[in-house]
Amino acid sequence: MKAVVQRVKKAQVKIDNAIISNIGNGLLVLLGVQEDDTQKDADFLVEKIINLRIFEDDNGKMNISLKDVKGELLVVSQFTLLGDCRKGRRPSFIKAAPPEKAIELYEYFISQALKFGIATKSGVFQAMMDVSLINQGPVTLLLDTQEK
Repeated sequence: MKAVVQRVKKAQVKIDNAIISNIGNGLLVLLGVQEDDTQKDADFLVEKIINLRIFEDDNGKMNISLKDVKGELLVVSQFTLLGDCRKGRRPSFIKAAPPEKAIELYEYFISQALKFGIATKSGVFQAMMDVSLINQGPVTLLLDTQEK
């Protein structure tokens, strides 16, 4: 799995100008599922993201996790994270999981975050979405379970 994790003041997902999901202080996660990903990858990534110490403490140091600040999580499926642009001019998505597998692991990821007690919202799988955010910092991290 690949994830782009952004620390946000707020973020939202719209479909056809209607707000589907929104969060305040927390993390926006753009999540891509690869063909060989398993629930083990989702478990690793959820635990890693929730416990990343990327929120500032009283001394201005990134030392506090999403769990510690009681922040929210917005998870948006984004298969284009798996686009391979090394050859030619058109991305190849050959390593992306088929939709049936991707939605299963996407929903599993969300369910695992909820089990940690994190207020978790999501986009709509395979929908054309408008995602907006105020990136706080900015803080943006790239995580990949294949590169442990």
